[in-house]
Amino acid sequence: MIQIIPFSHSDKELYKKALEIRQKVFIEEQQVERTLEIENEEDSHFYLLQHNGLAIGTARWRKTHKGIKLERFAVLPEFRNKNMGTILLKKVLEDLSEKKEKIYLHAQLKAVNYYKRQGFEEEGEMFVEANIKHFLMVKA
Repeated sequence: MIQIIPFSHSDKELYKKALEIRQKVFIEEQQVERTLEIENEEDSHFYLLQHNGLAIGTARWRKTHKGIKLERFAVLPEFRNKNMGTILLKKVLEDLSEKKEKIYLHAQLKAVNYYKRQGFEEEGEMFVEANIKHFLMVKA
Protein backbone atom coordinates (compact mmCIF):
# COMPACT_ATOMS: atom_id res chain seq x y z
CA MET A 1 0.00 0.00 0.00
CA ILE A 2 1.25 3.46 -0.96
CA GLN A 3 0.80 6.35 1.44
CA ILE A 4 1.99 9.95 1.06
CA ILE A 5 2.13 11.99 4.23
CA PRO A 6 2.48 15.78 4.06
CA PHE A 7 4.18 17.18 7.16
CA SER A 8 6.06 20.16 8.54
CA HIS A 9 9.59 20.54 9.88
CA SER A 10 8.20 20.47 13.43
CA ASP A 11 7.02 16.84 13.07
CA LYS A 12 10.28 15.36 14.34
CA GLU A 13 9.41 11.70 13.72
CA LEU A 14 8.48 12.15 10.05
CA TYR A 15 11.27 14.67 9.51
CA LYS A 16 13.81 12.15 10.85
CA LYS A 17 12.58 9.51 8.37
CA ALA A 18 12.83 11.97 5.48
CA LEU A 19 16.34 12.98 6.53
CA GLU A 20 17.42 9.33 6.61
CA ILE A 21 16.33 8.94 2.98
CA ARG A 22 18.07 12.18 1.97
CA GLN A 23 21.20 11.07 3.83
CA LYS A 24 21.32 7.82 1.82
CA VAL A 25 20.46 9.37 -1.56
CA PHE A 26 22.12 12.77 -1.57
CA ILE A 27 24.94 12.64 0.98
CA GLU A 28 26.10 9.03 0.65
CA GLU A 29 25.14 8.11 -2.93
CA GLN A 30 25.64 11.48 -4.66
CA GLN A 31 28.34 12.89 -2.35
CA VAL A 32 26.50 16.16 -1.64
CA GLU A 33 27.93 18.09 1.30
CA ARG A 34 25.68 17.82 4.35
CA THR A 35 25.64 21.62 4.83
CA LEU A 36 24.26 22.04 1.29
CA GLU A 37 21.72 19.25 1.73
CA ILE A 38 20.33 20.44 5.06
CA GLU A 39 19.30 24.05 4.42
CA ASN A 40 16.02 26.00 4.29
CA GLU A 41 14.35 23.29 6.34
CA GLU A 42 12.16 25.61 8.44
CA ASP A 43 10.75 27.26 5.29
CA SER A 44 9.79 24.00 3.59
CA HIS A 45 6.70 21.82 3.29
CA PHE A 46 7.62 18.12 3.34
CA TYR A 47 6.27 14.80 2.08
CA LEU A 48 7.07 11.25 3.07
CA LEU A 49 6.29 8.41 0.66
CA GLN A 50 5.64 5.07 2.34
CA HIS A 51 5.23 1.62 0.83
CA ASN A 52 3.65 -0.93 3.18
CA GLY A 53 4.60 1.29 6.13
CA LEU A 54 8.25 1.65 5.08
CA ALA A 55 9.55 5.17 4.34
CA ILE A 56 10.96 4.95 0.79
CA GLY A 57 10.84 8.49 -0.60
CA THR A 58 10.62 12.14 0.27
CA ALA A 59 10.23 15.58 -1.28
CA ARG A 60 9.67 19.17 -0.25
CA TRP A 61 8.66 22.55 -1.63
CA ARG A 62 9.13 26.10 -0.47
CA LYS A 63 8.30 29.61 -1.60
CA THR A 64 11.19 31.66 -2.95
CA HIS A 65 11.40 35.08 -4.61
CA LYS A 66 11.10 33.25 -7.98
CA GLY A 67 7.97 31.22 -7.12
CA ILE A 68 7.49 27.77 -5.64
CA LYS A 69 10.58 25.59 -5.77
CA LEU A 70 10.25 21.80 -5.69
CA GLU A 71 13.25 20.21 -3.99
CA ARG A 72 14.86 17.15 -2.44
CA PHE A 73 12.96 14.52 -4.41
CA ALA A 74 14.56 11.26 -3.35
CA VAL A 75 13.54 7.61 -3.62
CA LEU A 76 15.58 4.80 -2.13
CA PRO A 77 17.50 2.88 -4.84
CA GLU A 78 15.58 -0.38 -4.48
CA PHE A 79 12.28 1.44 -5.18
CA ARG A 80 13.40 3.44 -8.22
CA ASN A 81 11.96 2.85 -11.71
CA LYS A 82 8.74 1.59 -10.13
CA ASN A 83 6.69 4.78 -10.59
CA MET A 84 7.19 5.80 -6.93
CA GLY A 85 8.80 9.16 -7.75
CA THR A 86 6.01 9.96 -10.18
CA ILE A 87 3.36 9.17 -7.58
CA LEU A 88 5.12 11.51 -5.17
CA LEU A 89 5.60 14.29 -7.75
CA LYS A 90 1.93 14.12 -8.80
CA LYS A 91 0.80 14.46 -5.17
CA VAL A 92 3.00 17.52 -4.63
CA LEU A 93 1.76 19.13 -7.86
CA GLU A 94 -1.84 18.31 -6.94
CA ASP A 95 -1.38 20.04 -3.58
CA LEU A 96 0.05 23.09 -5.36
CA SER A 97 -2.58 23.21 -8.11
CA GLU A 98 -4.39 26.22 -6.61
CA LYS A 99 -1.20 28.27 -6.28
CA LYS A 100 -0.68 31.10 -8.78
CA GLU A 101 3.13 31.29 -8.46
CA LYS A 102 5.53 29.79 -10.98
CA ILE A 103 6.48 26.21 -10.06
CA TYR A 104 10.07 25.32 -10.79
CA LEU A 105 12.91 23.01 -9.83
CA HIS A 106 16.59 22.39 -10.40
CA ALA A 107 16.71 19.06 -12.26
CA GLN A 108 19.84 16.98 -12.21
CA LEU A 109 21.02 16.38 -15.76
CA LYS A 110 20.12 12.68 -15.58
CA ALA A 111 16.54 13.61 -14.59
CA VAL A 112 15.82 16.29 -17.23
CA ASN A 113 14.00 13.95 -19.63
CA TYR A 114 11.94 12.54 -16.76
CA TYR A 115 10.78 16.03 -15.79
CA LYS A 116 10.03 16.87 -19.42
CA ARG A 117 7.67 13.87 -19.49
CA GLN A 118 6.02 15.30 -16.36
CA GLY A 119 5.27 18.65 -18.05
CA PHE A 120 8.34 20.71 -17.13
CA GLU A 121 10.38 22.75 -19.62
CA GLU A 122 14.08 23.64 -19.51
CA GLU A 123 14.89 27.30 -19.00
CA GLY A 124 18.36 28.74 -19.51
CA GLU A 125 21.77 27.10 -19.55
CA MET A 126 23.09 24.12 -17.63
CA PHE A 127 24.67 24.99 -14.28
CA VAL A 128 26.51 23.15 -11.53
CA GLU A 129 25.03 22.90 -8.03
CA ALA A 130 26.60 20.71 -5.32
CA ASN A 131 29.07 19.45 -7.96
CA ILE A 132 26.16 18.04 -10.03
CA LYS A 133 25.03 19.34 -13.43
CA HIS A 134 21.50 20.80 -13.38
CA PHE A 135 18.96 22.64 -15.50
CA LEU A 136 16.32 25.05 -14.27
CA MET A 137 12.95 23.56 -15.23
CA VAL A 138 9.57 25.26 -15.04
CA LYS A 139 6.15 23.63 -14.96
CA ALA A 140 4.45 24.44 -18.25
